[in-house]
Amino acid sequence: MRITKFGHACVRLEHDGATVVVDPGAFTDPAALVGADAVLITHEHVDHFDEARLREALAADPALRVWANASVAAHLDGVAQRVTVVGEGDAFEVGGIGVSVHGEWHAVIHPEIPLVKNVGFLFDGRLFHPGDALTVPPHPVDTLLLPIAGPWTKVAELIDYVREAAPRQAVPVHDAVLSPVGLAVHTRLVGPGGPGTGAELRALAEGESLDLG
Repeated sequence: MRITKFGHACVRLEHDGATVVVDPGAFTDPAALVGADAVLITHEHVDHFDEARLREALAADPALRVWANASVAAHLDGVAQRVTVVGEGDAFEVGGIGVSVHGEWHAVIHPEIPLVKNVGFLFDGRLFHPGDALTVPPHPVDTLLLPIAGPWTKVAELIDYVREAAPRQAVPVHDAVLSPVGLAVHTRLVGPGGPGTGAELRALAEGESLDLG
């Protein structure tokens, strides 16, 4: 299984000939979608879900399918037959990759800002993308895609989250809101320069891949 980091919260997963793209939003290079078999969307915010771009990809490839929560699916009228609505507790398969769904809500940005629905995706029981939430997977995973920064995050909470999730390694995502200096500060504190999480922090550059074995 190989993951490649694209813009912001987007990753491309390749395994046994199947290609799955998670959260190709407005800060993601459209090339992330080329050749994909499936697109999974955690929630409706534009940095995770670019409706126009996704519609273009669906028009270009009749075989492309989408899995998302009901809030995202509601935006995709006209292509609903190619969209599967999923929520907490659901499971499905894409090209031999088993996917289970965990979580329900986006993290709180501010009590006066309405919450939106958010789901996380667990791939083959070993790679977890929580979207914009600190959802703890149902068991310790090999690799956690860690939302390293956003208007709802706090470094102290990220450290505690990684400790609770107990992955072997954490890969930072959701980083477009940070300057290079800010990213270095956050990864240092959540990684080797902080109090420790019990997990190795594996930061990927844009377009860089990581083989998970």
